[in-house]
Amino acid sequence: MLALGIDTSGKTASCALCTEDAVLAQNTFVTKLTHSQVIMPMVKKMLADAGRTLSDVDGFAAVSGPGSYTGLRIGIAAVKGLCFGLDKKCAGISSLMSLAYNFKGIAPLGSPECIILPVMHARLNLVYNAAFKCGNGNIIRERQDGIASVSQLSEELSGDTRNVILTGDYAETLYNELKDSCPHISLAPPLLRAPLASSLCFAAMDSGFSAPDELNADYLQITKAEKDLIDKNK
Repeated sequence: MLALGIDTSGKTASCALCTEDAVLAQNTFVTKLTHSQVIMPMVKKMLADAGRTLSDVDGFAAVSGPGSYTGLRIGIAAVKGLCFGLDKKCAGISSLMSLAYNFKGIAPLGSPECIILPVMHARLNLVYNAAFKCGNGNIIRERQDGIASVSQLSEELSGDTRNVILTGDYAETLYNELKDSCPHISLAPPLLRAPLASSLCFAAMDSGFSAPDELNADYLQITKAEKDLIDKNK
């Protein structure tokens, strides 16, 4: 199977072309430009460099959330448009699961199993988070995506003595806050903390593909504009 993944959920824009056992091409960079300006030119160049066309792709994948509201919509719109136009199937994958898949195939050192804790900055002192078991090269979800305060995560981690690896854009900040009180947590290296569209592809191939009209964003929290409107009407 040939899968094409697009991740525009944060500051990093990433696209990748993968089979079940190989990354054929990947383009990833942090940009200040709007993802709508860069993602399709990235995809076009990637396909050309790999000697493939959009018609060769069997399934497309996009990050469905959580993440930047605008960024998520850009990636989802791009994938849905391609799938409707090409009559292809697609998959919406959690940004937190995609981050956990950075560790797929990695055997935890010193332990047959560890916990991958992807964390992404939400708003104020809130953090998007989920938990995945990483053992024998497999990624298995342990806790659903959610949103919590740093104090809530600290309390949770203090009561869990398993080895925990932090990944995602909030990982370094959280690690620095908790490393003294939670010695069993560790910080993933920079490469494994960044969103990678190749990980998105592998997660999609494991999860399966469906019709493009089933792909929707999952923000986990209302937008600031919606929150302001609710506060105004109270």
